[in-house]
Amino acid sequence: MRRLEHFPNLVTMFFTRAAERGEAPFLWRKQDGAWVATSWREAAETVARLARALTAIGLERGDRVMLVAENRPEWCLSDLAIMAAGCVTVPTYTTNTERDHAHIIENSGAKAVIVSTPKLAKALMPAILRSIRPQMLIGIEPMRLGQAVIDIHDWQTLIDGQPADVAAVADAAAALRRDDLACIIYTSGTGGAPRGVMQHHGAILHNVAGCATAVSEDLGWGDEVFLSFLPLSHAYEHTGGQFVPIGMGGQIYYAEGIEKLAANIEEVRPTIMFVVPRLFEVLRTRISKAIERQGGLSARLLAAALDIGAKRNAGGLRLVDRPRALLVDAVFKPKIARKFGGRMKAMISGGAPLTPEVGVFFQSLGITFLQGYGQTEAAPVISCNRPAAGVTMDSVGPPLSDTEVRIAEDGEILVRGELVMHGYWRNEAETARVLKDGWLHTGDIGEIDGGGRIRITDRKKDLIINDKGENVAPQKVEGLLTLQPEIGQAMIAGDRRPHMVAVLVPDAEWRAEWAAANGRRGPVSDDDPAYRGALQAAVDRTNAMLSVTERVRRWIVADEPFAIENEQLTPSMKIRRHVLKQVYGARLDGLYGASG
Repeated sequence: MRRLEHFPNLVTMFFTRAAERGEAPFLWRKQDGAWVATSWREAAETVARLARALTAIGLERGDRVMLVAENRPEWCLSDLAIMAAGCVTVPTYTTNTERDHAHIIENSGAKAVIVSTPKLAKALMPAILRSIRPQMLIGIEPMRLGQAVIDIHDWQTLIDGQPADVAAVADAAAALRRDDLACIIYTSGTGGAPRGVMQHHGAILHNVAGCATAVSEDLGWGDEVFLSFLPLSHAYEHTGGQFVPIGMGGQIYYAEGIEKLAANIEEVRPTIMFVVPRLFEVLRTRISKAIERQGGLSARLLAAALDIGAKRNAGGLRLVDRPRALLVDAVFKPKIARKFGGRMKAMISGGAPLTPEVGVFFQSLGITFLQGYGQTEAAPVISCNRPAAGVTMDSVGPPLSDTEVRIAEDGEILVRGELVMHGYWRNEAETARVLKDGWLHTGDIGEIDGGGRIRITDRKKDLIINDKGENVAPQKVEGLLTLQPEIGQAMIAGDRRPHMVAVLVPDAEWRAEWAAANGRRGPVSDDDPAYRGALQAAVDRTNAMLSVTERVRRWIVADEPFAIENEQLTPSMKIRRHVLKQVYGARLDGLYGASG
């Protein structure tokens, strides 16, 4: 069994792995239709050169450097170089609004900005002009920005102007301590303005060691291949999709985008992937529809696989089910495995709660599916299901090694350990609210089962309390609504009200199929009685699985899908409730008037 050394900082961990791996491939990108690799040696030389260059142009230890780029090798190399120079990375979403960019620039006090493309640079300039903070902009791709108010540097030119003295840079970086600030990651703002979470080197290293230990003990630590597609500016991908692979000496492929993800998975054949529940929900719908269209044996095998999977999840198979289980294992599951590359050890879901039925679906297809739990304030992984501990779809597994978890009297999950942040950047009041006596107050409600696994009930601040004082967990209801083929997205409301109401986004593919089958030409009207009847049937099926208190009594159809672009989704695909309530609040309130 392989174990991770006790590194003093993230940069030393990288340079150690680079020295061990040498010419082995490290970072992969798609270029002119082919995958092209950067070796560990090349990566180490680039990081060393860029770290020296950042110091040469005036950056000093502790300076914040904003990093705005899509997932690509230069993101990882820049991040490591910033830290190797003793500076602090401020990862920033490429999809941020001008307001978000301006807030992060001003709040972090970033002295420099590294940006990947001219298009992103132009989008950033209004926010930069609103602030006196940044003194320089470094373009990964060549920039022509005309009259600029700050110094413009070319990423590659900076690198070419410095010697590749890896040993000297590595020696200097070794002085960084686990307690030193590594990055400030701004929360994605589901409830308001993003806050800067101060993650120190030790917090991320704690996560890396815990994840690597779990993989080593439960799945086997080999030559791991990771496919990165979640935004690296999100704490989950920053740790899981970048530093865990570095710690394990693995390879990182950067996906071409969500639309090409399925093809990339088949090409790259990853062994481990970090994903979010929304992706699984989409894949579940697509796989089900594709197999149903094939019909015949494929459809029957899918039905058999799901039936067997549900029984296994419920406690075990009867003797009469075993022949069918053998057939599914021999004939059906290998076909599904090939669609996921053929060597996938595990897909690890995090970032938001997962509906248990979705997890059971993928486990039934033979995909090892592990749900984890965490938050940016914990670097971010707190726990994860592990095969050795017994995977249950209604839990998020046991805590990582060397992580303390306890449940407060009001049910809130509290966490203590090196993984906990040092606080929110320049926000002492919020820091004092969530950090008390070394314990992180997560804001999540849950319990610990007999096997030491954490079960999440809901977000403390998202709990809906109706007019009778009864609690409703919105994620549970929304998750069940979106399991229906007719419903793509949903948000429920009902705080201090007599019952639940909802905003529904019909599934686009289902809507088109319904229109064709029912002879509708042109756009379907949201007021079409037959169309509304079909959606109501989906709500009724959901309500049959819910308690009386949880059931959705009335609903409206959204004006448009929830999206990052309209600020109704965070970049990690979680709904922004405060935004949706601003958009639809009056109409939802009207549903109560309509019901008397």
